Amino acid sequence: MNLTLLRQLTIRKDKMRAIVQTEYGSTDVLRLKEVDKPIVPDNGVLVRVHATAVNAGDWHLMRGTPFLIRLIFGGLLKPKITILGSDIAGRVEAIGKDVTQFQPGDEVFGDISECGFGAFAEYVCVIETALVLKPTNKTFEEAATIPWAALAALQGLRDFGQIQPGQKVLINGASGGVGSFAVQIAKSYGAEVTALCSPKKMDMVRSLGADQVIDYTQTDITQTGQQYDLIFDAAAYRSVFDYLPVLTTEGTYVLVGGSTPRLFLVMFLGSLISKILRQKVKFLITKPNQADLVIIRDLIMAGKVSPYISQNYTLSEIPAAIRQLEQRQVMGKIAISID
Repeated sequence: MNLTLLRQLTIRKDKMRAIVQTEYGSTDVLRLKEVDKPIVPDNGVLVRVHATAVNAGDWHLMRGTPFLIRLIFGGLLKPKITILGSDIAGRVEAIGKDVTQFQPGDEVFGDISECGFGAFAEYVCVIETALVLKPTNKTFEEAATIPWAALAALQGLRDFGQIQPGQKVLINGASGGVGSFAVQIAKSYGAEVTALCSPKKMDMVRSLGADQVIDYTQTDITQTGQQYDLIFDAAAYRSVFDYLPVLTTEGTYVLVGGSTPRLFLVMFLGSLISKILRQKVKFLITKPNQADLVIIRDLIMAGKVSPYISQNYTLSEIPAAIRQLEQRQVMGKIAISID
């Protein structure tokens, strides 16, 4: 082996490929680059990322909209988060001396949004509490689509919605990433699930176990006379006030995702509406944590919950994956294979 090639290989060990952004904008600001591989601190776990997934949060961070995103995550003019991506599934490559839960070679998955993001890369270094062992009955690609969306569904239904067995639950946006997990998790709690989606996605939602699937283009759910104990709105393009008449007297409306005006309405007025009425109106704020990720993994292992993957892209195709996600027509999740 000649000396030049040897030097190149030596340098490459300290580098990795990643999708990088240095300014806000469309997917045109995303570039595939070679960057420094993370250094492992004493409390760090270095993961070789085999797969990741794209979420709505990625395009909001990419574009820096709504402007509140820039205030929360920093970077008013330029993004502080230069490598996006919150979901990972991969294999532990190295650990710091203070790490006790994992060993090199362990297959793991997790939501790393509270560790600075960085999933759109070949390697990422995170604290051990951001990870759990990967479900053995799922591939890396399947596992990578689970964390963020499933955590949002679980916490939205359980913590914000206070879901109980036998309740009537309405899930709007049931065919999306969060909605598809919400249908399955609500069923695992023993709820009676009515799902709203577009006509071409009805068969997919039925396959998730929904008791009733309604085509929102043909039926106005607010005019059916049916009432629900819990409304889980993952596609809020109607006002929360439209849903209050079909919410039981002491029912709960949880807004998960949708248009910015609808989000802000519930974010700033939800508590006031809840004080005036007996009905509760809440805005979901997901909190990644290891305990809930274990619960989700157990549901996955038990066969009660499973990701629905509509498409698979590679690392270099992440801009195309995000463009498709922005069109809001994706069924379930899009997986990204890093290898």
